[in-house]
Amino acid sequence: MERRGKLGAIGGSSAAEIVESIRRLIDSGSLKEGAALPPIRGLAAELGVNRNTVAAAYAQLAAAGLVETRRRGGTVVRGVPALDGEGRGAARDLVNLADGNPAVEYLPDLRSAFAPGYSPPLYGHPPIDERLAAWVDAEMAPDVGDVPRELVLTHGAADAVERLLSAHLTRGDAVAVEDPCFLSSIGTMRLNGYRSVPVPVDADGMTPDGLAAALGAGVRAVVCTPRAHNPTGASLTHERATRLRELLSQHPEVLVVEDDHFSAISAQPYHRITPTGAAHWALVRSVSKFLGPDLRLALVLCDEDSATQVSARLSSTSGWVSHALQHIVAALLHDTETAQLLQRARDSYAERLRSLTDALHEHGIALPPDRDGLNAWIPVQRGEKRLIDAVAARGWAVRGGSDFAVSGRGAHALRVTTSTISPLQAEAFAADLAAVLHSTKGT
Repeated sequence: MERRGKLGAIGGSSAAEIVESIRRLIDSGSLKEGAALPPIRGLAAELGVNRNTVAAAYAQLAAAGLVETRRRGGTVVRGVPALDGEGRGAARDLVNLADGNPAVEYLPDLRSAFAPGYSPPLYGHPPIDERLAAWVDAEMAPDVGDVPRELVLTHGAADAVERLLSAHLTRGDAVAVEDPCFLSSIGTMRLNGYRSVPVPVDADGMTPDGLAAALGAGVRAVVCTPRAHNPTGASLTHERATRLRELLSQHPEVLVVEDDHFSAISAQPYHRITPTGAAHWALVRSVSKFLGPDLRLALVLCDEDSATQVSARLSSTSGWVSHALQHIVAALLHDTETAQLLQRARDSYAERLRSLTDALHEHGIALPPDRDGLNAWIPVQRGEKRLIDAVAARGWAVRGGSDFAVSGRGAHALRVTTSTISPLQAEAFAADLAAVLHSTKGT
Protein backbone atom coordinates (compact mmCIF):
# COMPACT_ATOMS: atom_id res chain seq x y z
CA MET A 1 0.00 0.00 0.00
CA GLU A 2 1.39 3.40 -0.99
CA ARG A 3 2.25 5.71 1.85
CA ARG A 4 1.49 9.35 1.46
CA GLY A 5 3.04 12.14 3.50
CA LYS A 6 2.07 15.70 4.26
CA LEU A 7 5.01 17.25 2.40
CA GLY A 8 3.68 18.39 -0.97
CA ALA A 9 1.45 15.31 -1.51
CA ILE A 10 4.52 13.21 -2.32
CA GLY A 11 3.82 9.51 -1.76
CA GLY A 12 5.34 6.08 -2.15
CA SER A 13 6.96 3.28 -0.21
CA SER A 14 9.74 2.52 -2.71
CA ALA A 15 12.17 4.67 -4.63
CA ALA A 16 10.31 3.98 -7.89
CA GLU A 17 6.97 5.02 -6.37
CA ILE A 18 8.44 8.22 -4.92
CA VAL A 19 9.98 9.06 -8.30
CA GLU A 20 6.66 8.52 -10.06
CA SER A 21 4.83 10.62 -7.47
CA ILE A 22 7.19 13.57 -7.87
CA ARG A 23 7.10 13.27 -11.65
CA ARG A 24 3.30 13.52 -11.59
CA LEU A 25 3.52 16.66 -9.45
CA ILE A 26 6.03 18.21 -11.85
CA ASP A 27 4.00 17.27 -14.95
CA SER A 28 0.81 18.67 -13.44
CA GLY A 29 2.48 21.94 -12.53
CA SER A 30 2.06 21.42 -8.79
CA LEU A 31 5.85 21.50 -8.49
CA LYS A 32 7.24 24.28 -10.66
CA GLU A 33 10.77 25.19 -11.71
CA GLY A 34 12.80 26.17 -8.65
CA ALA A 35 10.43 24.52 -6.18
CA ALA A 36 12.29 22.85 -3.31
CA LEU A 37 11.71 19.18 -2.57
CA PRO A 38 11.47 18.15 1.08
CA PRO A 39 14.73 17.30 2.85
CA ILE A 40 15.55 13.60 2.57
CA ARG A 41 15.34 12.99 6.31
CA GLY A 42 12.02 14.81 6.62
CA LEU A 43 10.34 13.06 3.69
CA ALA A 44 11.60 9.66 4.86
CA ALA A 45 10.06 10.26 8.29
CA GLU A 46 6.75 11.39 6.76
CA LEU A 47 6.53 8.34 4.50
CA GLY A 48 7.83 5.90 7.06
CA VAL A 49 10.65 4.67 4.80
CA ASN A 50 14.42 4.45 5.08
CA ARG A 51 16.20 7.69 4.20
CA ASN A 52 18.27 5.74 1.63
CA THR A 53 15.03 5.04 -0.24
CA VAL A 54 14.34 8.77 -0.59
CA ALA A 55 17.98 9.45 -1.45
CA ALA A 56 17.81 6.86 -4.24
CA ALA A 57 14.61 8.45 -5.58
CA TYR A 58 16.18 11.90 -5.62
CA ALA A 59 19.27 10.48 -7.37
CA GLN A 60 17.08 8.95 -10.09
CA LEU A 61 15.27 12.26 -10.59
CA ALA A 62 18.60 14.09 -10.84
CA ALA A 63 19.93 11.57 -13.36
CA ALA A 64 16.79 12.14 -15.44
CA GLY A 65 17.43 15.87 -15.37
CA LEU A 66 14.24 16.69 -13.47
CA VAL A 67 15.86 18.04 -10.31
CA GLU A 68 19.24 19.29 -9.19
CA THR A 69 20.93 19.34 -5.81
CA ARG A 70 22.37 22.63 -4.63
CA ARG A 71 24.80 22.84 -1.76
CA ARG A 72 22.73 24.98 0.58
CA GLY A 73 19.55 25.17 -1.43
CA GLY A 74 18.62 21.52 -1.11
CA THR A 75 17.07 19.64 -4.04
CA VAL A 76 14.98 21.75 -6.41
CA VAL A 77 12.94 21.19 -9.54
CA ARG A 78 15.09 21.86 -12.57
CA GLY A 79 14.09 24.03 -15.51
CA VAL A 80 15.92 24.82 -18.74
CA PRO A 81 19.19 26.45 -17.61
CA ALA A 82 20.05 29.93 -18.84
CA LEU A 83 23.13 29.44 -21.02
CA ASP A 84 25.76 31.99 -21.92
CA GLY A 85 27.58 32.34 -25.22
CA GLU A 86 30.00 34.44 -27.21
CA GLY A 87 29.07 37.66 -28.97
CA ARG A 88 28.32 39.70 -25.88
CA GLY A 89 27.35 43.23 -26.87
CA ALA A 90 28.53 46.46 -25.33
CA ALA A 91 27.17 49.96 -25.01
CA ARG A 92 27.98 52.14 -28.01
CA ASP A 93 30.40 54.31 -26.06
CA LEU A 94 32.52 51.31 -24.99
CA VAL A 95 35.28 49.58 -26.93
CA ASN A 96 34.02 45.98 -27.08
CA LEU A 97 36.75 43.65 -25.79
CA ALA A 98 34.19 41.15 -24.52
CA ASP A 99 32.57 39.51 -27.56
CA GLY A 100 35.09 36.77 -28.42
CA ASN A 101 34.62 37.32 -32.16
CA PRO A 102 37.24 37.00 -34.90
CA ALA A 103 38.17 40.07 -36.93
CA VAL A 104 35.90 40.52 -39.95
CA GLU A 105 38.79 41.55 -42.22
CA TYR A 106 40.32 38.08 -41.87
CA LEU A 107 37.19 36.17 -42.86
CA PRO A 108 36.99 35.20 -46.56
CA ASP A 109 34.20 36.45 -48.79
CA LEU A 110 31.77 33.53 -48.93
CA ARG A 111 30.13 34.77 -52.12
CA SER A 112 33.24 33.93 -54.14
CA ALA A 113 33.09 30.29 -53.05
CA PHE A 114 29.52 29.44 -53.95
CA ALA A 115 29.16 29.96 -57.68
CA PRO A 116 31.48 27.45 -59.38
CA GLY A 117 30.53 23.79 -59.62
CA TYR A 118 27.61 23.62 -57.23
CA SER A 119 24.80 21.20 -58.07
CA PRO A 120 21.89 20.96 -55.60
CA PRO A 121 21.84 17.43 -54.11
CA LEU A 122 18.71 15.40 -53.49
CA TYR A 123 17.79 12.75 -50.92
CA GLY A 124 20.14 9.77 -51.10
CA HIS A 125 23.14 11.88 -52.12
CA PRO A 126 26.43 10.90 -50.40
CA PRO A 127 26.53 12.81 -47.09
CA ILE A 128 30.05 14.26 -47.45
CA ASP A 129 31.37 16.47 -50.25
CA GLU A 130 34.21 14.67 -52.09
CA ARG A 131 36.48 17.74 -52.14
CA LEU A 132 35.97 18.24 -48.42
CA ALA A 133 36.81 14.60 -47.71
CA ALA A 134 39.92 14.88 -49.87
CA TRP A 135 41.07 17.95 -47.93
CA VAL A 136 40.61 16.10 -44.64
CA ASP A 137 42.63 13.13 -45.92
CA ALA A 138 45.48 15.41 -46.93
CA GLU A 139 45.50 18.01 -44.14
CA MET A 140 43.82 16.52 -41.07
CA ALA A 141 44.20 12.75 -41.16
CA PRO A 142 48.00 12.82 -40.65
CA ASP A 143 47.43 14.35 -37.20
CA VAL A 144 45.66 11.23 -35.90
CA GLY A 145 48.31 8.83 -37.13
CA ASP A 146 47.95 5.39 -38.64
CA VAL A 147 44.81 4.28 -36.81
CA PRO A 148 41.41 3.20 -38.12
CA ARG A 149 39.27 6.32 -38.48
CA GLU A 150 36.08 7.66 -40.01
CA LEU A 151 35.00 11.17 -41.00
CA VAL A 152 31.66 12.63 -39.97
CA LEU A 153 30.41 16.21 -40.21
CA THR A 154 28.40 18.09 -37.61
CA HIS A 155 26.85 21.53 -37.28
CA GLY A 156 29.87 23.07 -35.56
CA ALA A 157 32.17 22.02 -32.71
CA ALA A 158 29.59 22.36 -29.93
CA ASP A 159 27.22 20.12 -31.89
CA ALA A 160 30.02 17.59 -32.37
CA VAL A 161 30.87 17.45 -28.67
CA GLU A 162 27.23 17.12 -27.68
CA ARG A 163 26.56 14.32 -30.18
CA LEU A 164 29.70 12.43 -29.19
CA LEU A 165 28.88 12.61 -25.49
CA SER A 166 25.26 11.60 -26.03
CA ALA A 167 26.44 8.63 -28.14
CA HIS A 168 28.39 7.16 -25.23
CA LEU A 169 27.04 8.70 -22.01
CA THR A 170 23.79 9.03 -20.10
CA ARG A 171 22.55 11.68 -17.67
CA GLY A 172 24.52 11.75 -14.48
CA ASP A 173 27.74 10.48 -16.06
CA ALA A 174 30.90 12.38 -15.15
CA VAL A 175 32.92 14.31 -17.76
CA ALA A 176 36.35 15.85 -17.22
CA VAL A 177 36.42 19.41 -18.57
CA GLU A 178 38.93 22.21 -18.31
CA ASP A 179 38.45 24.80 -15.58
CA PRO A 180 38.02 27.53 -16.72
CA CYS A 181 36.13 26.18 -19.69
CA PHE A 182 34.73 27.22 -23.07
CA LEU A 183 31.16 28.52 -22.72
CA SER A 184 29.54 26.03 -25.09
CA SER A 185 31.03 23.10 -23.16
CA ILE A 186 29.54 24.43 -19.94
CA GLY A 187 26.16 24.67 -21.68
CA THR A 188 26.43 21.13 -23.04
CA MET A 189 27.11 19.73 -19.57
CA ARG A 190 24.16 21.57 -18.01
CA LEU A 191 21.61 20.84 -20.70
CA ASN A 192 22.38 17.13 -20.89
CA GLY A 193 22.67 16.51 -17.18
CA TYR A 194 26.31 15.39 -17.17
CA ARG A 195 28.43 15.94 -14.07
CA SER A 196 31.31 18.27 -14.85
CA VAL A 197 34.54 17.28 -13.13
CA PRO A 198 36.81 20.35 -13.32
CA VAL A 199 40.44 19.90 -14.35
CA PRO A 200 42.61 22.96 -13.67
CA VAL A 201 44.42 24.66 -16.55
CA ASP A 202 47.89 26.17 -16.20
CA ALA A 203 50.29 27.80 -18.68
CA ASP A 204 50.67 24.49 -20.54
CA GLY A 205 46.99 23.55 -20.64
CA MET A 206 45.09 20.80 -18.83
CA THR A 207 47.11 19.68 -15.81
CA PRO A 208 48.21 16.04 -15.32
CA ASP A 209 47.37 16.04 -11.61
CA GLY A 210 43.90 17.36 -12.36
CA LEU A 211 43.30 14.79 -15.09
CA ALA A 212 44.59 11.98 -12.86
CA ALA A 213 42.16 13.02 -10.13
CA ALA A 214 39.27 13.15 -12.60
CA LEU A 215 40.10 9.72 -13.99
CA GLY A 216 40.32 8.40 -10.46
CA ALA A 217 36.88 9.82 -9.78
CA GLY A 218 35.44 7.69 -12.59
CA VAL A 219 34.85 10.13 -15.47
CA ARG A 220 33.56 8.46 -18.61
CA ALA A 221 34.77 11.16 -21.00
CA VAL A 222 37.41 13.89 -21.28
CA VAL A 223 36.95 17.06 -23.36
CA CYS A 224 40.22 18.89 -23.97
CA THR A 225 41.29 21.93 -26.02
CA PRO A 226 44.79 21.13 -27.32
CA ARG A 227 45.67 24.72 -28.29
CA ALA A 228 44.34 28.28 -28.10
CA HIS A 229 42.29 27.31 -25.07
CA ASN A 230 39.33 29.63 -24.64
CA PRO A 231 39.46 31.60 -22.36
CA THR A 232 43.10 31.33 -21.17
CA GLY A 233 44.92 31.01 -24.50
CA ALA A 234 47.03 28.10 -23.23
CA SER A 235 48.31 25.41 -25.61
CA LEU A 236 49.57 21.96 -24.76
CA THR A 237 53.31 21.48 -25.02
CA HIS A 238 54.75 18.24 -26.37
CA GLU A 239 55.75 17.22 -22.84
CA ARG A 240 52.33 18.02 -21.37
CA ALA A 241 50.47 16.17 -24.13
CA THR A 242 52.72 13.14 -23.65
CA ARG A 243 51.96 13.06 -19.93
CA LEU A 244 48.19 13.37 -20.50
CA ARG A 245 48.33 10.64 -23.14
CA GLU A 246 50.14 8.34 -20.69
CA LEU A 247 47.42 8.89 -18.10
CA LEU A 248 44.64 8.26 -20.60
CA SER A 249 46.33 5.08 -21.86
CA GLN A 250 45.58 3.57 -18.45
CA HIS A 251 41.85 4.18 -19.05
CA PRO A 252 41.20 3.00 -22.64
CA GLU A 253 37.44 2.88 -22.00
CA VAL A 254 37.23 6.67 -21.51
CA LEU A 255 35.97 8.74 -24.47
CA VAL A 256 38.57 11.37 -25.46
CA VAL A 257 37.35 14.42 -27.38
CA GLU A 258 39.90 16.97 -28.61
CA ASP A 259 38.25 20.26 -29.60
CA ASP A 260 40.86 21.89 -31.85
CA HIS A 261 38.69 24.88 -32.69
CA PHE A 262 41.51 27.27 -33.69
CA SER A 263 43.42 24.83 -35.89
CA ALA A 264 43.93 26.69 -39.18
CA ILE A 265 45.03 29.96 -37.60
CA SER A 266 46.79 28.73 -34.47
CA ALA A 267 50.34 29.93 -33.87
CA GLN A 268 51.07 26.76 -31.89
CA PRO A 269 51.52 23.14 -33.10
CA TYR A 270 48.94 20.46 -32.41
CA HIS A 271 49.97 17.87 -29.82
CA ARG A 272 47.72 14.83 -29.54
CA ILE A 273 46.58 13.47 -26.16
CA THR A 274 44.52 10.52 -27.44
CA PRO A 275 46.34 7.22 -26.75
CA THR A 276 46.60 4.63 -29.50
CA GLY A 277 44.52 2.16 -27.51
CA ALA A 278 41.54 4.45 -26.88
CA ALA A 279 38.30 2.67 -27.73
CA HIS A 280 36.39 5.88 -28.43
CA TRP A 281 37.96 9.16 -29.49
CA ALA A 282 37.42 12.18 -31.73
CA LEU A 283 39.43 15.06 -33.14
CA VAL A 284 37.05 17.95 -33.82
CA ARG A 285 37.96 20.91 -36.03
CA SER A 286 35.33 23.53 -36.78
CA VAL A 287 35.70 26.37 -39.28
CA SER A 288 33.87 29.11 -37.36
CA LYS A 289 36.94 30.95 -36.08
CA PHE A 290 38.72 31.21 -39.43
CA LEU A 291 36.05 31.00 -42.15
CA GLY A 292 33.19 32.66 -40.25
CA PRO A 293 30.84 31.96 -37.31
CA ASP A 294 27.89 31.52 -39.68
CA LEU A 295 29.48 28.45 -41.29
CA ARG A 296 28.15 25.90 -38.82
CA LEU A 297 30.34 23.00 -39.83
CA ALA A 298 32.87 20.84 -38.01
CA LEU A 299 35.09 18.09 -39.34
CA VAL A 300 35.20 15.11 -36.97
CA LEU A 301 37.71 12.29 -37.30
CA CYS A 302 36.83 9.51 -34.87
CA ASP A 303 36.66 5.78 -34.25
CA GLU A 304 34.24 3.72 -36.32
CA ASP A 305 31.71 3.14 -33.55
CA SER A 306 31.51 6.83 -32.67
CA ALA A 307 31.12 7.72 -36.35
CA THR A 308 28.29 5.21 -36.73
CA GLN A 309 26.46 6.54 -33.69
CA VAL A 310 26.89 10.22 -34.58
CA SER A 311 25.81 9.54 -38.17
CA ALA A 312 22.73 7.69 -36.92
CA ARG A 313 21.78 10.66 -34.76
CA LEU A 314 22.21 13.00 -37.73
CA SER A 315 20.07 10.70 -39.87
CA SER A 316 17.23 10.86 -37.36
CA THR A 317 17.22 14.68 -37.44
CA SER A 318 18.64 16.78 -40.26
CA GLY A 319 20.03 13.79 -42.15
CA TRP A 320 23.22 15.56 -43.21
CA VAL A 321 25.09 18.81 -42.91
CA SER A 322 24.00 21.18 -45.69
CA HIS A 323 25.83 20.45 -48.95
CA ALA A 324 25.72 24.16 -49.71
CA LEU A 325 27.80 24.78 -46.58
CA GLN A 326 30.09 21.88 -47.46
CA HIS A 327 30.61 23.26 -50.96
CA ILE A 328 31.53 26.69 -49.64
CA VAL A 329 33.94 25.30 -47.05
CA ALA A 330 35.59 22.93 -49.53
CA ALA A 331 36.02 25.70 -52.09
CA LEU A 332 37.58 28.02 -49.52
CA LEU A 333 39.91 25.38 -48.07
CA HIS A 334 41.25 24.56 -51.54
CA ASP A 335 41.66 28.24 -52.48
CA THR A 336 45.17 29.75 -52.44
CA GLU A 337 43.84 33.22 -51.59
CA THR A 338 42.13 31.79 -48.51
CA ALA A 339 45.39 30.15 -47.44
CA GLN A 340 47.17 33.51 -47.73
CA LEU A 341 44.39 35.22 -45.78
CA LEU A 342 44.60 32.62 -43.02
CA GLN A 343 48.35 33.16 -42.76
CA ARG A 344 47.77 36.89 -42.35
CA ALA A 345 45.11 36.19 -39.74
CA ARG A 346 47.47 33.86 -37.83
CA ASP A 347 50.23 36.47 -37.77
CA SER A 348 47.90 39.36 -36.94
CA TYR A 349 46.08 37.62 -34.10
CA ALA A 350 49.39 36.61 -32.56
CA GLU A 351 50.73 40.16 -32.88
CA ARG A 352 47.59 41.76 -31.43
CA LEU A 353 47.64 39.42 -28.43
CA ARG A 354 51.35 40.10 -28.00
CA SER A 355 50.80 43.87 -28.15
CA LEU A 356 48.38 43.73 -25.23
CA THR A 357 50.58 41.31 -23.28
CA ASP A 358 53.58 43.63 -23.75
CA ALA A 359 51.56 46.72 -22.82
CA LEU A 360 50.28 45.05 -19.66
CA HIS A 361 53.82 43.99 -18.77
CA GLU A 362 54.97 47.60 -19.05
CA HIS A 363 52.38 48.48 -16.42
CA GLY A 364 53.42 45.70 -14.06
CA ILE A 365 50.77 43.14 -15.09
CA ALA A 366 52.57 39.97 -16.16
CA LEU A 367 50.91 37.31 -18.34
CA PRO A 368 52.40 33.98 -19.49
CA PRO A 369 54.16 34.15 -22.88
CA ASP A 370 53.21 32.12 -25.95
CA ARG A 371 49.45 32.51 -25.52
CA ASP A 372 47.31 31.82 -28.57
CA GLY A 373 43.80 32.59 -29.79
CA LEU A 374 41.55 35.64 -29.74
CA ASN A 375 41.61 36.48 -26.03
CA ALA A 376 43.86 37.44 -23.14
CA TRP A 377 43.23 35.96 -19.68
CA ILE A 378 44.21 38.39 -16.93
CA PRO A 379 44.20 37.05 -13.35
CA VAL A 380 43.12 39.59 -10.73
CA GLN A 381 43.15 39.50 -6.95
CA ARG A 382 39.79 41.09 -6.21
CA GLY A 383 36.16 41.03 -7.22
CA GLU A 384 35.56 40.91 -10.97
CA LYS A 385 32.32 42.85 -10.94
CA ARG A 386 33.90 45.92 -9.42
CA LEU A 387 36.76 45.80 -11.91
CA ILE A 388 34.43 45.29 -14.89
CA ASP A 389 32.39 48.30 -13.83
CA ALA A 390 35.54 50.35 -13.24
CA VAL A 391 37.06 49.66 -16.68
CA ALA A 392 33.63 50.25 -18.27
CA ALA A 393 33.64 53.69 -16.69
CA ARG A 394 36.89 54.27 -18.60
CA GLY A 395 35.38 53.08 -21.91
CA TRP A 396 36.10 49.33 -22.10
CA ALA A 397 33.82 46.28 -22.13
CA VAL A 398 35.38 43.02 -20.89
CA ARG A 399 34.11 39.71 -19.50
CA GLY A 400 34.54 38.30 -16.03
CA GLY A 401 36.39 35.04 -15.66
CA SER A 402 33.63 33.56 -13.51
CA ASP A 403 31.52 33.18 -16.67
CA PHE A 404 33.92 30.39 -17.65
CA ALA A 405 34.31 28.73 -14.23
CA VAL A 406 33.28 25.09 -13.85
CA SER A 407 34.11 24.53 -10.20
CA GLY A 408 31.60 27.11 -8.96
CA ARG A 409 34.30 29.25 -7.40
CA GLY A 410 35.07 32.72 -8.69
CA ALA A 411 37.78 32.64 -11.34
CA HIS A 412 39.21 36.04 -10.29
CA ALA A 413 40.16 36.96 -13.84
CA LEU A 414 39.17 39.13 -16.77
CA ARG A 415 38.87 37.83 -20.32
CA VAL A 416 39.78 40.44 -22.90
CA THR A 417 39.17 39.85 -26.62
CA THR A 418 42.24 40.94 -28.58
CA SER A 419 41.22 40.01 -32.15
CA THR A 420 40.49 43.59 -33.19
CA ILE A 421 42.62 45.56 -30.71
CA SER A 422 45.05 48.14 -32.12
CA PRO A 423 48.46 48.96 -30.56
CA LEU A 424 47.11 52.30 -29.34
CA GLN A 425 44.07 50.62 -27.80
CA ALA A 426 46.28 47.98 -26.19
CA GLU A 427 48.41 50.65 -24.53
CA ALA A 428 45.39 52.69 -23.45
CA PHE A 429 43.58 49.67 -22.01
CA ALA A 430 46.68 48.48 -20.15
CA ALA A 431 47.13 51.93 -18.62
CA ASP A 432 43.48 52.12 -17.60
CA LEU A 433 43.45 48.61 -16.11
CA ALA A 434 46.64 49.30 -14.16
CA ALA A 435 45.11 52.51 -12.79
CA VAL A 436 41.93 50.66 -11.80
CA LEU A 437 43.87 47.88 -10.08
CA HIS A 438 45.96 50.45 -8.20
CA SER A 439 42.93 52.50 -7.12
CA THR A 440 41.04 49.43 -5.84
CA LYS A 441 44.03 47.88 -4.05
CA GLY A 442 43.06 46.99 -0.52
CA THR A 443 39.34 47.62 -1.07
